[in-house]
Amino acid sequence: MKIGITCYPTYGGSGVVATELGMELAARGHEVHFITYSNPIRLDPSLPNVHYHEVEAASYPLFQYPPYVLALASRMAEIADWQQLDLLHVHYAVPHSAAALLAQQMVAPRRLPFVTTLHGTDITIVGADRSYFAVTKFMIERSDGVTAISEYLREETNKVFGIQRPIEVITNFVNCSQYQPSFTPHEGRPRLLHISNFRPVKRTPDCVRILAAVRREVDAELWMAGDGPDRGAAEQLAHELGISAHVRFLGKQSHIELLLPQTDVLLLPSQLESFGLVALEAMACGVVPIATRVGGLPEVVTPGVDGFLEQPGDIEGQARRVVEVLSSSVLRARLAHAARHTAEQRFCTTRIIPLYERYYEAILAS
Repeated sequence: MKIGITCYPTYGGSGVVATELGMELAARGHEVHFITYSNPIRLDPSLPNVHYHEVEAASYPLFQYPPYVLALASRMAEIADWQQLDLLHVHYAVPHSAAALLAQQMVAPRRLPFVTTLHGTDITIVGADRSYFAVTKFMIERSDGVTAISEYLREETNKVFGIQRPIEVITNFVNCSQYQPSFTPHEGRPRLLHISNFRPVKRTPDCVRILAAVRREVDAELWMAGDGPDRGAAEQLAHELGISAHVRFLGKQSHIELLLPQTDVLLLPSQLESFGLVALEAMACGVVPIATRVGGLPEVVTPGVDGFLEQPGDIEGQARRVVEVLSSSVLRARLAHAARHTAEQRFCTTRIIPLYERYYEAILAS
């Protein structure tokens, strides 16, 4: 198939999933065209069957903001025509579904179906906002196919928008050949890791508080990968708690698969996660996730089996779980092995990518 993919080309989960999906589809022989305003962070455009098309939204004094949706729709229609695309797949409903709908109408009478994948905050925050509610509902209902990354998100979408059409759950995935446990333990102290875009919903400063509580019993350190609005607050908190020397801020990282195997525990103290992709990537690397019991995370992590789930804001509870894992090599090995097994048996690309292929085929045949 010839597939056009549009996403936010940043460090957020939706862009990562879209990029990884495109590269996996290309590896399976499909022709994939990324249509975005910049090269997606994890995209390797040199790969066979992968193409990148930049969207330029021209500035004009009359416009307070460049009309990106119109520029995107025009570019989608151009690429669909020039490359004879079979379908478009847009990630994050707002505003990509609107652009896809416009592009679909622009190339008529030629048929150009589009699939919308819902990732979370496009539904729970942006779409639920009164300013975008009606248009988000309209775009979901007008999509030729709609997928959600978890059962939680499907249920939330139906509840918030009263959607009557079917929504297919196709979970996030991980390349189990690329994300693997380390063969040798890392040197030095036990290491905690947090990876996010440091937005308030991620509760990034909680990681610093957890480390402070852990260090009362275990000489551990914390790596913080990513960047965003709460980085300054986390740095300030580490200074106030007197643990700055034990917290390392790494900034944005493009090769998470190299970073994860150097750590022991992943901290994911989020207020909400529609799936928790970073938890899955950690599990594939044999890193134990200590996360929160919210959203779609219970569909990924089984407490006491391959990780732990606690309530958001429960610093002592999360710290207690970290101490448990770091204090017992037997427990840590058991959880790490089970985490890897979960990733292999339920979420590997070899299991999930064929679901997308069959869904595309069903949309094209309908």
